[in-house]
Amino acid sequence: MFERLSAVEERYEEVTDLLCDPDVINDTKKLRDLSKEQAGLEETVTVYREYKSVVQQLDDAKAMFEEKLDDEMREMVKMEISDLTERKEQLEQRLKILLLPKDPNDDKNVIVEIRGAAGGDEAALFAADLYRMYTRFAERHSFKVEVLEANPTDIGGYKEIIFSVSGRGAYSKLKFESGAHRVQRIPTTESGGRIHTSTSTVIVLPEVEELEVELHEKDIRVDTFCSSGAGGQSVNTTKSAVRVTHVPTGIVVSCQDEKSQNSNKEKALRVLRARLFDFYQQQAMAEQDAARKSLVGTGDRSERIRTYNFPQSRVTDHRIGLTLHRLDSVLAGELDEVIDHLIMHEQTELLKSHATA
Repeated sequence: MFERLSAVEERYEEVTDLLCDPDVINDTKKLRDLSKEQAGLEETVTVYREYKSVVQQLDDAKAMFEEKLDDEMREMVKMEISDLTERKEQLEQRLKILLLPKDPNDDKNVIVEIRGAAGGDEAALFAADLYRMYTRFAERHSFKVEVLEANPTDIGGYKEIIFSVSGRGAYSKLKFESGAHRVQRIPTTESGGRIHTSTSTVIVLPEVEELEVELHEKDIRVDTFCSSGAGGQSVNTTKSAVRVTHVPTGIVVSCQDEKSQNSNKEKALRVLRARLFDFYQQQAMAEQDAARKSLVGTGDRSERIRTYNFPQSRVTDHRIGLTLHRLDSVLAGELDEVIDHLIMHEQTELLKSHATA
């Protein structure tokens, strides 16, 4: 482990020096790539340097303990050794986690797709609740949200809403949200006061750059049509809405949110690239063995992952058995506790798999 850490530190110093090189500074792509690499190495190097400092302090304290000391000083040194030993163990564990293979998509922006599923109007209303939850979560992390496509209902819900979340680490925070989200509550349309169960599905895709997914004109069919709003009313009479079909895979993306046909086509292509990237990634994963099946976020997207129970103000994540009794704050975007537990669970499973490999 420590040979790897030394190599990481050496590479970090090399990259830092390269970022001061005039040739690199004048090369936008190289500068961007090296800056990204430096940022990816920085936390590991910082923790490793603290670890080395703690080890040195611990060695010095142990050497002092062997000297002739009065009782008070001996007790102080003994306490220092205990504190430093505990800190050393904490840093060792942190370094093991930092050396785990990193998801290459973690730093990317994301495209989130939410759809009302079982439950009709109530499912569409819950889809709107989920959209607000993620929007508020994004605001708390200074992420930017942009709606790419929305299909609203007459009563304020969404049959479907697709939006991007931009900011460093957006995918690392939201990648575990894919799956079926279930809500248990009394719908506003329910006169008898009965609790109904409805579901909405969430898909989180890493947003990819044009270079990462190559789209050939011969593989794309673009159709235009008039935009329409909730209830089928015409939004405008010009053919500004765009439907893009990727012929080889049959993936279809429609966008009518903008008044400009070009803007709608650009947004549709962003979603299409993300879906294609995910399509090929899912294909590759299906060809591999079951090594990652125990990890969260890699299962069937139709799987129920979380329940939001309004009568008991309870949120339960079924993958890790976590239950919180603060539904209002979670729906207000305070998702960090849930996400931190999911990340910790995945790291624990990865550590186990590496220990037995």
